[in-house]
Amino acid sequence: MEAFEQQLSEERDEYKACTIHPIWQLRDDLKHRICQLQHQSSLQSPMENDFDPANIMKQVESVKSQQKALIEKLTEEQRAIENELSQCDLQECVDSEEMRCHFGEVPAVLLELYCPYPELKTSILTEYQQLVGLYQSKVEELDREREDIDRDCKWSKEDHWIFQTIVSQYPSDLPNRRTLYLDMLSKHLPCKPRQELVSHEKMWDLHRFNKDQRNALTESWTRYKKDFLIKAAMTIAEACSVYEIELIVAHDRRRQQEICSELKEKVMQWRIHQEEAARLESAIAARRQREEEQQETQRREKEKLQRANERQKIQKYKTEKQQAWEEQQRRDLQRLEQLKKVMAQQAEKDRERVVYRQQLLEKRLSERKEEALHEEQAELERQRRLEALRQQVAVIAEFDPVRMMSDTKAWKARLGIGAEEEIVLQKPLFDLYTYSEQEIIRDPRIRIEMALREAGLHNTAYAKEILPKILPPKPPRKDMESTIFKK
Repeated sequence: MEAFEQQLSEERDEYKACTIHPIWQLRDDLKHRICQLQHQSSLQSPMENDFDPANIMKQVESVKSQQKALIEKLTEEQRAIENELSQCDLQECVDSEEMRCHFGEVPAVLLELYCPYPELKTSILTEYQQLVGLYQSKVEELDREREDIDRDCKWSKEDHWIFQTIVSQYPSDLPNRRTLYLDMLSKHLPCKPRQELVSHEKMWDLHRFNKDQRNALTESWTRYKKDFLIKAAMTIAEACSVYEIELIVAHDRRRQQEICSELKEKVMQWRIHQEEAARLESAIAARRQREEEQQETQRREKEKLQRANERQKIQKYKTEKQQAWEEQQRRDLQRLEQLKKVMAQQAEKDRERVVYRQQLLEKRLSERKEEALHEEQAELERQRRLEALRQQVAVIAEFDPVRMMSDTKAWKARLGIGAEEEIVLQKPLFDLYTYSEQEIIRDPRIRIEMALREAGLHNTAYAKEILPKILPPKPPRKDMESTIFKK
């Protein structure tokens, strides 16, 4: 069996090396070349790439042709194996019919034996015919059971062959053998429900049991037939010997009387010896029975003591278990009280934290109100300065041709004529629009990160695993998603 499994493993490895590995290698090569082309498409021109589609198609066609030839070879082997299996079933039926025919035949050896007593030979033949009838009725009963099993089976030959092949692949000493081959049958026969697979499994077990019974019956018939022929030959030989003795005795009456007297004396002696042997055997049997009764009494007393010891051990074990349970219950109650205290302390800390957070929130709101008031005042001041600037740049000049032809202040400023020190306003160049503190606090990612940081768990594997899975309050814009890995 181990050699057969080793051969199957070697054939499976050879099949993978010849068929599956080349296909995987070709697929990996094509993926690698496609990724290279996508990466180099923006860096090289089409003329610079060494990608040869014709060569790749040639390799693919070669692999297809090899795969097709291999599949045809496997199909031919499958047909040959199916034919062998069908021939085996047919041979089994033929053997069954031949065994039925052989049951009805009387052995030629038994017919050719010469017996001086016809009644003895007739009784031997009658006993043989009764034996043949008994075995033949058992064979017919097994055939009827097999026909009933085959009649109830609605599966096709192909499905039955798949069932036999899958079941035979799992050895009988394998753990969870039935669960494994039922799962494999569900995969290979998806059209068959599990209940139908279980019922077919039961019919297959009945079929195998019927076959084993048939083999056992055949072996029993062969053995019993051989023993019967030997006993019949010995009986007939003894009858022939007795007949020859009778013939000799008929020719010599006097010798017969002497022999009879001698035999009578021997019989009497034998009877005396038998009676004495019977008395001795009865005495030995009585002594043996008394010894057995004593041994039985001792054994019962020993078992009684042993049961008493076992009851004491069981009672002691129950007491220890009860004490251990009570101790465990006490420890659990203590632990529960400790947990309740810790939870109460944690609840108090949580309430204090909530009050503290509420105070922080009120403080931030008041600060924001002050900032808003300050911004409003700054805006008013800005408008006032702008209004002052507008008044400064307002058109108040009258028509003056000389002024029109003279240099402007900007030109003079460029030439540095009458330049004054530049006034730098301490104010931002532009307003910055970003997220407020409330919007940042509302983000679940920030809140969970703050909770983990307060608990001291922000550097653990749990935090690294859970933080990337939290979704933001608003989904990101579609134009901001990267598509480089989707090509």
